[in-house]
Amino acid sequence: MQIKFRHVRTFLEVARTAAIGKAAAVLNVSQPAVTRTIRELEEALGAAVIEPDGRGIRLTAAGEAFRRHAGASVAALRQGVDAVRAAGAEAEKPVRAGALPTVSARVMPAAVRRYLAEMPAGRLKIVTGENAVLLDQLASGGLDLVVGRLASPERMVGFTFEHLYSEQVLFVVRAGHPLLDRSPFDVAEMAKFPLVMPTATAIIRPFVERFLIAHGLPDPGARIESVSDSFGRVFVRDSDAVWAISEGVVIGDIASGALAALPIDTSETRGAVGITLRADAERTPQIQALIRAIRAAAPQPAPTPDQ
Repeated sequence: MQIKFRHVRTFLEVARTAAIGKAAAVLNVSQPAVTRTIRELEEALGAAVIEPDGRGIRLTAAGEAFRRHAGASVAALRQGVDAVRAAGAEAEKPVRAGALPTVSARVMPAAVRRYLAEMPAGRLKIVTGENAVLLDQLASGGLDLVVGRLASPERMVGFTFEHLYSEQVLFVVRAGHPLLDRSPFDVAEMAKFPLVMPTATAIIRPFVERFLIAHGLPDPGARIESVSDSFGRVFVRDSDAVWAISEGVVIGDIASGALAALPIDTSETRGAVGITLRADAERTPQIQALIRAIRAAAPQPAPTPDQ
């Protein structure tokens, strides 16, 4: 069949206006061009679709039958075009990911490399901040996902959480710090030095406070509250302060020897780290690709002794 879109479009306009002249004006073509197009359509169909009706025209029985299907086909075509355009617009929008400082340092660099390997033209926006702030942005639609510690149950209403790994809080100091020479080590010794600890709204703050109280240090003396890993890293490196921080933030500094973890068992501060999403959110191909990249970049659990 040699029916083309111009045949269908011209026919539908003629059927709508019931006049060749009016259809020509709407289509911005000449009346002979409209007549010629209708004749081509009738030849392809093997049936007349219009007939004279006073000064205008009306559809034949064949024309009425064809209009029902022609209208549906044009509507479906428009939906297809709109879907392609929407997909293109969605692909141009950046995936907006929130990440706690520990995740920004430990997981996101490798995850972004993996994401770009799968999506070479992909666009990302990485926002780092406190867990409460990131979850608020996620709830309002300002972020597409958040990677961080599992929040309290009342904060998880409307969200889903996918566990990736667990990590704990460490107390770290600069290389050569006086506390590193204490043997055996006494946690009470930390009270002699300034303590850099997370702010009251930081998700690890309750873990740190419970640990200090459990070890007889409810008020460790000089205290600096901050969630800035840049400040903490420089301040601790250049002073005798102790820094209470998630291990993911300083794992590289410890490996390089710039910082050292005090010999304290902080396993009680261990918490789940994972991906938080809105329960009703659409997972676009771009978001799904980033989730796969984050999963692959997350630390893998240590094998059990019998593995």
